[in-house]
Amino acid sequence: MNSCSSDQSIASAHGRALRLFPALALLVLAILACSVGGCVKHPALKPESITEITEEYRNPVVAVVPKCTEMAFWKSVRTGAEAAGKKMGVDVVWKGPASEQDVEEQKRILHEFIDRKVNAIVFAACDSEALVESARSAKRAGIVVVMIDSGIKDETVPVSFVATDNVEAGRQAGYKLAQLVGGRGTVGMIPVIKGVNSSDDREKGFIEAISRYQGMKAGPVIYSEGAIDKGRAAAEEMLARRPDLTGIFAANEFGGVGAAEAIRKKGCTGRVKLVAFDSSDAEVDALKAGIIQALVIQDPVNIGFEGVTTAVDAMNGKNVNRNITTGVKIITTEEINQPLP
Repeated sequence: MNSCSSDQSIASAHGRALRLFPALALLVLAILACSVGGCVKHPALKPESITEITEEYRNPVVAVVPKCTEMAFWKSVRTGAEAAGKKMGVDVVWKGPASEQDVEEQKRILHEFIDRKVNAIVFAACDSEALVESARSAKRAGIVVVMIDSGIKDETVPVSFVATDNVEAGRQAGYKLAQLVGGRGTVGMIPVIKGVNSSDDREKGFIEAISRYQGMKAGPVIYSEGAIDKGRAAAEEMLARRPDLTGIFAANEFGGVGAAEAIRKKGCTGRVKLVAFDSSDAEVDALKAGIIQALVIQDPVNIGFEGVTTAVDAMNGKNVNRNITTGVKIITTEEINQPLP
């Protein structure tokens, strides 16, 4: 039976700006500068974000509804969405639930925007089935619907779906973890929420990847349910149940932060390899410290930018791409700790 015995600290994710270490800094600058079709200069944001629709907003209104408002990922999506609104001459209204699990609140927000007769709704579904009827209601009301990040189980409703290729991203996470553990051992998974399109796809891709290694097998699967404390509890349970665990894949920021805290607290830093999605402040600090060995970094700014741009193009009668895929990049501890040239 293996035991873990080391102690490293994870800096708090709150109250500090994101530290951009060399490799990550270059990536983030590229994200801010480039769109799917090529590099563009994102215009300055409005001095104030719109949260309520009033008579003073005479431009067309695009409502953007994320799965939650508390994650660094969604804050970056907002940056891109508002930049696109400025560029396209529309007012972007941003409103979403505090938790990815609050499906009913997301429904309420969507129907609020439908009742207000916004011109377009750009949203990421908290549940791929439960939000279908809300999206259909928007379409029946003549509102352009664009899905971002997480879709719904009715592809006839949205004019476009803008997202990471989550199956492929999950595969890349699996290949990286396999490399880190030498292609052997039992690895656990901390997906986000069962039934959320993006989480399900990441889980699928990850399983596909590790199934190609004869010496590896999938171990415990415990969902973080979009909360750091539950991500931490999931990792703690895995480490307690499976002392032979060699690695963990966490499918979003909260799962990654929680798992890193559990590994550090248990003293398993370096022995249990951790690959996580996203690049919050706490995740980047854990990557630099070697508690997380690799981060799968998405392009949230571009997801927001392309979501709103595509919605406006559709509002104006232009043909739009049915699927717009944004990229990912994997950053490792070694890369982020490289000195500047």
